[in-house]
Amino acid sequence: MGSSEDRPCSRFLSGNEAVAFGALDAGLAVAAAYPGTPSTEIVETLAAAGGVYAEWSVNEKVALEVAVGASMVGRRALTAMKHVGLNVAADTLMSSGLTGAGAGLVIAVADDVGFSSSQNEQDSRYWSRFAHLPVLEPADAQEAYLMAREAFDLSERHQMPVLLRLTTRVCHVKRAVRLLAPLPAPAPLAYKKDPDRWIVTPNHVAGRLEVRAQREHALRAEAGQSHWNTIEAGLDRRLGVIVSGPARHAVREALPDAPLLALGFSAPLPVELARRFASGVDALLVVEETEPLVETELRAAGLAVHGRDLLPLYGEITADHVARAARQIVGDAEPGTCGPAPNAIFTRPPTLCAGCSYLGVYYWLARMPNAIVCGDIGCYTLGASPPWNAVDSVLAMGASLGMASGVAKAQEGGAKRVPVVATIGDSTFLHSGMPGLLNLTYQRANVTVLLLDNRATAMTGGQNNPANGHDMRGAPSAMRVDFPKLVEALGVRPERIRVADPYELPTFAKILREEMKADEPSVIITTRPCVFTPEFKREQPLVVEEAQCNGCATCLDVGCPAILVTRREQEVRASGTVVDRAWVRIDAQACTGCAVCAKSCSRGAIVQKAPRRVIALEPA
Repeated sequence: MGSSEDRPCSRFLSGNEAVAFGALDAGLAVAAAYPGTPSTEIVETLAAAGGVYAEWSVNEKVALEVAVGASMVGRRALTAMKHVGLNVAADTLMSSGLTGAGAGLVIAVADDVGFSSSQNEQDSRYWSRFAHLPVLEPADAQEAYLMAREAFDLSERHQMPVLLRLTTRVCHVKRAVRLLAPLPAPAPLAYKKDPDRWIVTPNHVAGRLEVRAQREHALRAEAGQSHWNTIEAGLDRRLGVIVSGPARHAVREALPDAPLLALGFSAPLPVELARRFASGVDALLVVEETEPLVETELRAAGLAVHGRDLLPLYGEITADHVARAARQIVGDAEPGTCGPAPNAIFTRPPTLCAGCSYLGVYYWLARMPNAIVCGDIGCYTLGASPPWNAVDSVLAMGASLGMASGVAKAQEGGAKRVPVVATIGDSTFLHSGMPGLLNLTYQRANVTVLLLDNRATAMTGGQNNPANGHDMRGAPSAMRVDFPKLVEALGVRPERIRVADPYELPTFAKILREEMKADEPSVIITTRPCVFTPEFKREQPLVVEEAQCNGCATCLDVGCPAILVTRREQEVRASGTVVDRAWVRIDAQACTGCAVCAKSCSRGAIVQKAPRRVIALEPA
């Protein structure tokens, strides 16, 4: 990570890496997180650096509580999560706004602006208003580094957690970052028992609310003077722009001559600074991602501003968006177009990996169209996509079990019972699925749960979790979750707990049908590791025997990306029915040898490739 002897220096870093470097410079002691794009690399970088305690917690609420505990006893702490993770941590977040922080406490939250890998788009700055926390908003990796360095001091000055609000662009875009000499190591703060502060019960709340109001007043005064909130003069005073976060770069590209108020310390909002800026321009445009939060607060303060009335309602703000809004405000003509229109971008939808243990699961679920399948958050969400189209709902982490329970209960007493299935991965089950299963068994909801154990938090990069017996750095942990015992403890009868190999299509289908016919809750645990984990072992790739293949295309229903179509034809039968035929080959480089496709082929046209013989020649 670099020592004090080789600083200052420049490193090519993403925003996530820069946050980690800044936190290390500030004397971070404890870091806890749950993996979630776009925030994952922050704590991964800290773990790789060494010198701090870093963990993957089972969910974001626990991660925040670990950080709050460390802060309470005088050690600087950081937690990182994506925007929907902060929803999970909200109960603890709201109370921490009352208790405040002991040693510096930073909550790095990454908003997935443009929802590239999330189930929604939301603006985490609202949580700062709800919990009365200060917000720092970097525009790029350099600012992410510097703000992370300073955030711990800010937290300790005001004894409040600090929300470091990132976006996907800041998290993942790399740039040269100027690293400074590490700050002097902070002395650990002595822990003193303070029940009036740390025990959040009704008899203590009134006093804490008064303290919080005093801190917020002091924070507002500091925001008004902060070097992170700067006014940049411009030659064209017809329009001034107030901007926060990475949208600042879009504004500068679109309006290089416009006066600019850049908000880096954006909450509490420095209203008087904005009022002073507004007095020097003819009109105001507020540019922020994603909700019109600053815009609304400025309007409430009596300032006339434009914002979401002219800018997109969602997604990233681009220079074109800003330029178009500015022209509408000042009345400039639209520029003429020149050159050819850009080609449309070919979209490549995500799919499951070759050899993924979920392929066999969704191959069979797709063949049970009468079942209602409630899905969850993870790689297996892709079961809702072609060729399977086997999932009816995906709502939030852990929601599959509760929703499936509701579906089952809603149809009790009906003329015909529709089978109800819930699919959930190992990491998601440990994150937030266990209460759903406990409720399901307690209420005796007739649901078949597919607990898809691939021994990794796969979708965010294959991070370890309690299900695979390794800690964040890959070392053996003190325990490994025994899923059959766990689900039995949560109320599932042993007779209804089945362990199945999803590669064995006929056996898996038999177990699935049996449990879907059961009149009580059941759990099927699939046990194949993710293809990117060290546990996974590749076998010899498969090949298609062309003489045996009749083009039935059943193998394509497996959905494996290693199966490639070589030609298509249509056959018209005597009845007049048109049948689509497809002949395939298997990409030997991609194939993992799982043989799921071979088990789907009734003609035996897909076979294991014979291993190459290696002939050792004796030296002459």
